[in-house]
Amino acid sequence: MNVYGEGPGFSDFWSGMPLFFKLFGGLVFIIVMGGFASVFIRGIRQFASNNASNLVEQPARVVAKRSEVWGGSGEMSASTNYYVTFEFHDGARIELPVKGSEFGLLAEGDAGVLTHQGTRYKGFRRTQSF
Repeated sequence: MNVYGEGPGFSDFWSGMPLFFKLFGGLVFIIVMGGFASVFIRGIRQFASNNASNLVEQPARVVAKRSEVWGGSGEMSASTNYYVTFEFHDGARIELPVKGSEFGLLAEGDAGVLTHQGTRYKGFRRTQSF
């Protein structure tokens, strides 16, 4: 019993645990929290980088489209991410995430003017020539 008249608590459980399990549990906790912190910091950096980038409009052609489906096991619904690869006159390419509604309107081979800010897709206006 502890001072409050209750049964054994978490501190009794923790103090009775072997050192190996304490160290291993602490290491796993640090790795998991480090992974979350890394993803969070990377997202903040990308967001700041996109905000600092200029809004760019340049002629481009749609050369590839792909989708990535994730989730959907058990009672969890599936989600889909959409990506389009654009090619510029100099042969450089950029793959940008797009909304599903935009993904459906773009076809491989479409030529036009791509508007983007860093890795943010802002729009694509079709033209007759590349």
